Amino acid sequence: MKLYKLLFAFYITLTLFSCKKNEDASENGISVAPKTILNVPYGDNAMQKMDIYLPAGRRDDSTKVMILIHGGAWASGDKVDFNSYIDTLKRLLPDYAFFNINYRLSAGDTINKFPTQETDVRFAVNHILGKASEYQVSKKIVLLGASAGGHLAMLQGYKDTTSVRVKAIVSLFGPSDLVDMYNNPVGGNIALRILLGATIGKTPVQDLQLYINSSPVTFIKATSAPTILLHGGLDPLVSPTQSTKVRDLLTTAGVINQYVLYPTSGHGDWSIATFNDAFGKIQTFLRANVR
Repeated sequence: MKLYKLLFAFYITLTLFSCKKNEDASENGISVAPKTILNVPYGDNAMQKMDIYLPAGRRDDSTKVMILIHGGAWASGDKVDFNSYIDTLKRLLPDYAFFNINYRLSAGDTINKFPTQETDVRFAVNHILGKASEYQVSKKIVLLGASAGGHLAMLQGYKDTTSVRVKAIVSLFGPSDLVDMYNNPVGGNIALRILLGATIGKTPVQDLQLYINSSPVTFIKATSAPTILLHGGLDPLVSPTQSTKVRDLLTTAGVINQYVLYPTSGHGDWSIATFNDAFGKIQTFLRANVR
């Protein structure tokens, strides 16, 4: 009987201690429950919204942040394009919070022309930084974008070092040199040149500096973030040279980088096996380079 009482007392003490520990953990900024918050505004425009996926056990001193930026030639697309990959990213990177953003899309001759999209990404980054304590996440930011989103991820990461120096950049077949993209469209396809000019609002002849200032390659330097670039060898829209230019400049600058070419893949219409390989390589790269 005495042994039973001793064990019972020990159990009660352990339970109370565990409860107290959980209370203390909560007070120290740890949330044990995951949380999803959809369509959170980061600006006044209806397009300036993001979906937020916060992991269990997050901490504002350690939980890393990944900002997802969709593609669509800067004129279409939506954050929902990444929805089917959210669960995969959560599984591969459980210590990350994910912020899947929309941005204002270019339309017509005067609506949301460059650098509107660049500006929106910066607004989103600043919003997340300003709310880091509230979201219980750190300021260790990784940018991941596909196609036009890859361009915006690189542009934000290399160009804007005032808000925050991002820890890493992931570009899935993103443009990096808009002057070259205009002058040398893939396969000589003039329609691509017309589309780019319409999205930017001007041609390089009309405003060369705008194209230069909107090109990630312009801003690569020794302090740029480690970058992984993934590209399809048969991409009909964005030439693989757009990624190899970044690779070569980063290598020359002494910046850690990885270039992954899928020789028989196109522009995002990749097989499940290719995407699985790509996400595996992204996971490995981030594990090695984001502290």
